[in-house]
Amino acid sequence: MQLKILSDHDVQTIDKAARKILSRIGVLVPHEQMLDMFDKAGAQTDKTSGCVKISSELVDQCIAQAGKNFTIYGRDRQNKAQFGLGKRNYNSSAGQAHWIDGKGTRRFACLDDVHQAAKLAHVLPEINIAGAMADPHEIDIAYRCVEVAASLLKTTTKPVTFWFHDRASAKAIVELLTAVAGSREQLAHYPLTYPFLEPISPLRFDTNGIDLLFETSAVPLPVSIGPMAQTGLSAPGTLAATVAQETAEILAGICVVQLIKPQTPVCFGGICHAFDMRTTQIIFGGPEQALMAVACVQMGQLYGLPVYTNTGLTDSKAIDAQAGIETAATLLMAALAGSDIFGHLGIAGADQGASLNMLMLQHEVIEYVERIMKGMTVNNEKLALDVIEEVGHNGTFIDHMHTAMNFREELWMPKILDRSFWDDAKNTEHASLAARVAAKTDELLASYEPPALDDTLRRDMDAIVSNARTRLTK
Repeated sequence: MQLKILSDHDVQTIDKAARKILSRIGVLVPHEQMLDMFDKAGAQTDKTSGCVKISSELVDQCIAQAGKNFTIYGRDRQNKAQFGLGKRNYNSSAGQAHWIDGKGTRRFACLDDVHQAAKLAHVLPEINIAGAMADPHEIDIAYRCVEVAASLLKTTTKPVTFWFHDRASAKAIVELLTAVAGSREQLAHYPLTYPFLEPISPLRFDTNGIDLLFETSAVPLPVSIGPMAQTGLSAPGTLAATVAQETAEILAGICVVQLIKPQTPVCFGGICHAFDMRTTQIIFGGPEQALMAVACVQMGQLYGLPVYTNTGLTDSKAIDAQAGIETAATLLMAALAGSDIFGHLGIAGADQGASLNMLMLQHEVIEYVERIMKGMTVNNEKLALDVIEEVGHNGTFIDHMHTAMNFREELWMPKILDRSFWDDAKNTEHASLAARVAAKTDELLASYEPPALDDTLRRDMDAIVSNARTRLTK
């Protein structure tokens, strides 16, 4: 059974509210070419203010045109992430300004951190989209994303995610992706990543965020659309109003994408958050996050779209009980609701920094949640009535063949969580959760083996990055 918090009437009411926001209030679109496209499509545009009021009819037209499912691939096309097909996907963060090392020291992120993040994502079985996790401070923003993309693509054969910057750098990234895919046609069939269009709440768009889509949509690459409306700050002070505004902003984003390139696949990024009135900080792991995520899944599914939720996150900066509670509660609710992807994993606190150890802890939670989602099988073999009869009243099942044949499939075995006896737990050097997480992180990083990369492709990638560095440096 799918988890829901909204009734069918609630979903329709929020949809109507979102459409009223777009038709009565509109969105700010600071992009002349995009304004012309909206104008030609019949939207009410004000070229002076950049305000666009979008009718419900245009929204319906764009939703109907949008691709409803898509797959992104790694260099090894056996590694893929499928959206809109009933699969769950997990990605590490696309990038944070700060990096938290294994000792808990925070500093500015650098390009080597991207390499380390890709290595860990490459060896973690449940992470099927490798994120940069770091936004390298030492690299000029003008070509930073090109360097980051190249580092990811060289280090892992999984699909990748990172932050796109602007149209000029997006052009270089498309060149890079084309080189890896083999041709523009192959890239269109086997996209390696997708850009993230993030409307700025309340109700406006960033110029670069729209502009770069003219490069990526020419392929086309799928687009994930996700504003981060915050209850009480950049959205009204109720959860229902926040979800309605979030929905309106996403629907406007769908119109942007479809006017640029009809049939481009999109993902409904329902990643709204609440705002903590005591600390003046965005909330990543509160109960409201889980509630709004489930509501956003229901809204995205109303339009037949795959859904992205910001769940499996935490406000804790440490590997502790709070991190476990918040990660597990929000992730499980979104999984039960039917979210297609969860993230960005590996963030310590609310955008306080990226942490490989936090990603490791969250990966353990993912495995736990995946076991719950697997459910249980009920049939004659699993009910084992003949085994119960054979063992009788005074026997044991531990040495029975039925147990040996089934326990590995039935029981999840944690890699990090502790189930040992009291004395064993107290006498080990890894008695604390944080120590066990750190040890597992180190172990898996040491197990990483660089995947093969053709020398010609490596030279081509290096040349594209070098040209972008020269061309884009201001």
